[in-house]
Amino acid sequence: MASTSAAPAAASSSTPPPPPSSPLNPKIDKLVDEISGLTLLQAADLVSLLKSRLNIQDIALPAASAAPAAAPVAEDDAPVEEKPKEKTIFNVKLEAFDAASKAKIIKEIKALIPNLNLMEAKKFVESLPRVMKENLPKEEAEKLKETFVALGATVTLE
Repeated sequence: MASTSAAPAAASSSTPPPPPSSPLNPKIDKLVDEISGLTLLQAADLVSLLKSRLNIQDIALPAASAAPAAAPVAEDDAPVEEKPKEKTIFNVKLEAFDAASKAKIIKEIKALIPNLNLMEAKKFVESLPRVMKENLPKEEAEKLKETFVALGATVTLE
């Protein structure tokens, strides 16, 4: 018994261990563990799903400008990184359409924008050019463009 009572006394006399860097909430800690185990593609899907469910719009973050300051050694690589500034978020704009396919395009607009009734969809189509969808990822924007081009519309990605 002497050895068991000495161990707690020794532990209490030493300094307590530093607090864990993880959140105190076990639910959040579990989520962080699960998210850190995801692949890059799964993490990208998670981000997209969270943005759509929480209605979060993409904004330019100041962290992008702080990154070069954090890594001054990588100045030689900076021109290489700046070159592929390919746009990933697009606005899909309906520019024009064939008169023969007007009804199909109105129906597609009505389906695309759920809060429009048929008359509002018709006014939308007749008041071109108009942005149909904003802040879409490249893949979704291209799919939407292909759909409307197949119907006989002229669509641009901005």
